[in-house]
Amino acid sequence: MNTAIPLELNSNLAWALAQLVKRISYSDCRSLAVDDRETQQMIEAINQLQRALAEAGYAPR
Repeated sequence: MNTAIPLELNSNLAWALAQLVKRISYSDCRSLAVDDRETQQMIEAINQLQRALAEAGYAPR
């Protein structure tokens, strides 16, 4: 089941969020997850968020 999450951010917040998802690592997620499965789910969610931000013009290098 897919869930749509409407979100409206100002440019500064969108840029900051794009920087976060660019910088967050597997080890960051692993340290917060209960197991490897949840870690992979976190990584996939971050990847989807990063793609959505890039499509909106927020793709830091």
